[in-house]
Amino acid sequence: MFKKHPSGLPFLFFTEMWERFGYYLMIGIFVLYTTDQWRNGGLGMTRTEAIGLYGTYIALAYLTPFIGGLLADRVLGFRRSIILGGTLMGIGYLMMAIPHNVQTFYIALGVTILGNGFFKPNISTLLGNLYNEERYLVKKDEGYNIFYMGINLGALVCNFVAAYLRNTIGWSWAFAAAGIGMFLGVIIFASGMRHYRHADVRGAGQAADSGVTQLLTSVLLPAILVGWAAWQIPGTLFDSNMTDAFIFACIPIIAFYLWILWKAAPEDKPRIRVLLAIYAVVIVFWAIFKQNGTALTIWAENYTDRSMPAWMETPAKFMGMVKEIKAVPDTFPQYDQHFRTTKDAAGKIIETISLPPYLHNLPEQDHPPAGQSLKLVSTEIFQSVNPFFVVVLTPLVVLFFAWLRRRGKEPTTPAKIGWGLIISALSTLVTVWAVAACHNGAVKASVWWLITTYAVITVGELCLSPMGLSMVSKMAPRHIAGLMMGGWQLATSIGNKLSGVLAAMWDRYDNKADFFWVNFVLLSIAALSLFSMLRWLNRIFKEKGLS
Repeated sequence: MFKKHPSGLPFLFFTEMWERFGYYLMIGIFVLYTTDQWRNGGLGMTRTEAIGLYGTYIALAYLTPFIGGLLADRVLGFRRSIILGGTLMGIGYLMMAIPHNVQTFYIALGVTILGNGFFKPNISTLLGNLYNEERYLVKKDEGYNIFYMGINLGALVCNFVAAYLRNTIGWSWAFAAAGIGMFLGVIIFASGMRHYRHADVRGAGQAADSGVTQLLTSVLLPAILVGWAAWQIPGTLFDSNMTDAFIFACIPIIAFYLWILWKAAPEDKPRIRVLLAIYAVVIVFWAIFKQNGTALTIWAENYTDRSMPAWMETPAKFMGMVKEIKAVPDTFPQYDQHFRTTKDAAGKIIETISLPPYLHNLPEQDHPPAGQSLKLVSTEIFQSVNPFFVVVLTPLVVLFFAWLRRRGKEPTTPAKIGWGLIISALSTLVTVWAVAACHNGAVKASVWWLITTYAVITVGELCLSPMGLSMVSKMAPRHIAGLMMGGWQLATSIGNKLSGVLAAMWDRYDNKADFFWVNFVLLSIAALSLFSMLRWLNRIFKEKGLS
């Protein structure tokens, strides 16, 4: 797999694999942990609160990379930034392992957000620099596909580890595993330093560059002030004060990138215009794709049939895949869809037990007998379906585009991104059909609907996400490569936050199909927008000698 590629690729591959192991382990259990009852070790938040916090966290985690990219360009260099970022993330995950401490949990989130800002844009930029030699340039898209597979190997394995640890030992051990994985990634990166020392090249800088002091005074300070002001406005424009603050805080940052374009040298302006145009379009993709941790987790938790055959229970439990739902005693003679109650002789309710949410749309005859439990596939295991398909399908996608390249028919990088948007839109139609098949959640949906949804959107993801990283590496002016990679992460950040805004509307839709139709329309508009710009995008790529 690594043959005919730079010698530093495997080190970056496994570094990113362990970093994503930690990140996606934590993300996979985030909503489950924050909504779990305090007595069970969780934080006891409402679902709306947890989704809002989740959306804000993943948004901020991808917002700080524009700062980390600039500091790497100007001060630290890519290698030191990666080691600093990885170390901070490892510390943050270990802090999350401290039980029953909400304040520490928030501080830990802040530490990991800061660490991700230093790590995420710079490892992608360093990888791109490895392919800037003439002999490797044609393989840059393929290199990013392989690198992306490393991301998803970590994301595939981590959910099994998380499920086993949180179900058998506790939440703290799951978070600790994320920290250990991150430190393993830092060690691997440090051991391969000689293979990419030559690629840690910072540009000389031009008038378009912004110094660190100017960044603080002209971008970060206004962003903080605008965000604070938005938080103080009575009422909310979006789903919460937190969301209002984030969206408004992004305005000075977006203005900063427009200022970069305005001040750029004439030969750099077409490159920056292309990047900003594609950043704007892919925001929509991330707004839909990142619902895997919110809306699709809710769908898996409460609407999907997670039962398993008896023969599978023992190996599944060994692999950490089993979550047990305890039975409600049969001594409660009166019940409705969600509760069972006992009443005294006068008809007054003397005790009420809430049914576990999974049982709400499960036929009464399928409920477990008194004193027993129902063994189900743990919800977070479904977070591994997407990375599983990435690992399986990446070689096929690489071979497919290589086959087209040999015949002179390989799509340009912008065209690949466009097709990624179209295919992702089709994945939302699968969920529309799933809602129809389970009568809008009146009965459990087959697990194959969820698996098929992930399979389709994964193909779209492989056409878009690694291609986007490759595009930034190809198109960004060398002296602001880290900053422009941070711009890609900023687009991801805004999309991540909007995914939380969309997911927070889940309970407002009586017909869940309407929720997924909204996703389909948004992705379709994004795809049409990109294809309307495709001729111009391809022309710029051709003029710059890119593909």
